[in-house]
Amino acid sequence: MPLRHLMKAASAAVLASAMALPAMAQAPAASVVDTIRSRGSLICGVNTGLAGFAQPDSQGVWRGFDVDYCRAIAAAILGDGSKVRYVPTTASNRFTALQSGEVDVLSRNTTWTLSRDTSLGFDFAGITFFDGQGFMVRTNLNLASARQLDGATVCVQPGTTTEQNLTDWARANRITFRPVVIERLEEVVGAFVSGRCDAYTTDISGLASTRAVQPRPADFTILPDVISKEPLGPLVRHGDQRFADIVRWVHFALIGSEEMGITAATVDQAVASDARPEAQRMLGRNGDLGQMLGLPNNWVVTVLKTTGNYAEIFTRNLTPIGVQRGPNALWTTPGGLQYSPPFR
Repeated sequence: MPLRHLMKAASAAVLASAMALPAMAQAPAASVVDTIRSRGSLICGVNTGLAGFAQPDSQGVWRGFDVDYCRAIAAAILGDGSKVRYVPTTASNRFTALQSGEVDVLSRNTTWTLSRDTSLGFDFAGITFFDGQGFMVRTNLNLASARQLDGATVCVQPGTTTEQNLTDWARANRITFRPVVIERLEEVVGAFVSGRCDAYTTDISGLASTRAVQPRPADFTILPDVISKEPLGPLVRHGDQRFADIVRWVHFALIGSEEMGITAATVDQAVASDARPEAQRMLGRNGDLGQMLGLPNNWVVTVLKTTGNYAEIFTRNLTPIGVQRGPNALWTTPGGLQYSPPFR
């Protein structure tokens, strides 16, 4: 064969191989939902231990607001809210755990920010808890405002929006402080309680959680200052919209059921009632909304029987540590921000 024919044939082979590479690279991976069903459990990244949000009890059973969201997701996908494996994660390793696939979803008091939503390759599935950053001090310091902390030592965790907010707030208010940066939650709290720091800063819900578990909660005061917006919610990896949709609509189902007055105790009665068309669609008696998510049409019934609605989750986990509904009340309540799109 002449050289020019050999070169032409070789070029054609190279071109054919190059054209085949994208097709190979784009071979669909198993969806997160399929993986969860094949495994038989949801793997949920949670806090290492934050009262009211995620903490094992004396029997080793995980309980808390974020934990109940894990159970609700498992109930929707697997029909059983007990089929969850909890992976404790720190502030610094939580994102790696999600990126690497060690966990399916991160339900760990994590703030929704632009950079986390884009450059880290995540999707936030909703705002399950509206929060803000604050400060806690010893009551005997008699402080009325965080602006009196000039020159103070402040305990803070690294790799968090908390650390960034503290720096921004201090600069804006011309306040100097000495940071005591400690990674593990238990250690940073221990440093504050032992008196190593004058103040401890984190989300106000986290301050309330820490204060509630102290032997003498009255020894500590949460100052009234709120220095940031901290919209918290579960997050998943980019690239699997079906799973993101499920996590998002689990949250909306918990909110929507509270708005409709449907609880764990009354859900069967609500299914049997013809009173509210939207409730019938949400609960799967009418229409095929569940199938649109790749779930049984009655998946919301299973979720509500597992965790109850949003109010039940909140009351069970956060009310005992002194957290008020505030902006986490329904939109029908003055000041409430929790809102579900329509089930139709």
